Amino acid sequence: MLVLLSIALITIYFRESSGGGLHQVQSAGSTVLRPFEVAADRVSRPFRDAYGYFAGLVHAKSENNRLRQEVAKLRQSETLNLAAASENADLRSKLHFVSSPSYPKGFDYVTAPIIAQVPAAYEQQVTIDAGSISGIRQFDPVVTGEGLVGTVVRVARNVSLVALLTDDTTSVSAIDANTRAQGVVKAGASFDHVGKDQRVEQGDELVTAGWKDGGLASIYPPGIPIGRVTSVGQNEVDLYKHVQLQPFVNFETLSSLVVLIPKSR
Repeated sequence: MLVLLSIALITIYFRESSGGGLHQVQSAGSTVLRPFEVAADRVSRPFRDAYGYFAGLVHAKSENNRLRQEVAKLRQSETLNLAAASENADLRSKLHFVSSPSYPKGFDYVTAPIIAQVPAAYEQQVTIDAGSISGIRQFDPVVTGEGLVGTVVRVARNVSLVALLTDDTTSVSAIDANTRAQGVVKAGASFDHVGKDQRVEQGDELVTAGWKDGGLASIYPPGIPIGRVTSVGQNEVDLYKHVQLQPFVNFETLSSLVVLIPKSR
């Protein structure tokens, strides 16, 4: 019954003119209800605004968390890329040295990563992840692509201990590549036992001497770069010059080393 009545009213509403009774009733109803609509809108507006604020806040927090995660991933990716680039440059440097004319003849090599760094400032030694099973023996020389690092002082089956050039116990017979002046590099800082009659100048490059005397021979092959002379001094009292040097190897950034192994072994 209500459905039929509604259909009849709708039919009459659309057929009559704009001044008809139903249109006037609608207009009157709208006029009467308008204050209530305005009041309802004013009452509900703060709630709608509050809902929109909190909804926007939740969305902003979610977006902020997503952006933070993306930034963290990008930073991690950048760190990995930098580490890979550094490792690649280090490997290229070692490969260049191994294939260069300055690489000592009669030697094979084993490349090994450092697994334990220098424990203290006065203990200039590192542990590498290779030992006797790889053919390494005590007193084998150790290098990188930049130059001399030190020597193997202790060997186990799978690990070895390397005394760095900067260790107080390390001494290397060296010569000035420019003037052929001879001396001994100690602790990677000084070029000692250089006579006053020998010529050494600032900026000269020092390399291993690789001497042989009868059945004895240096543990270091000749020609391995050691460092560059930074200062030269002398006085009338001392028998030798005072020569300081800067090693070519940066011992603070070492990650892997090359152990030279005599082929005759």
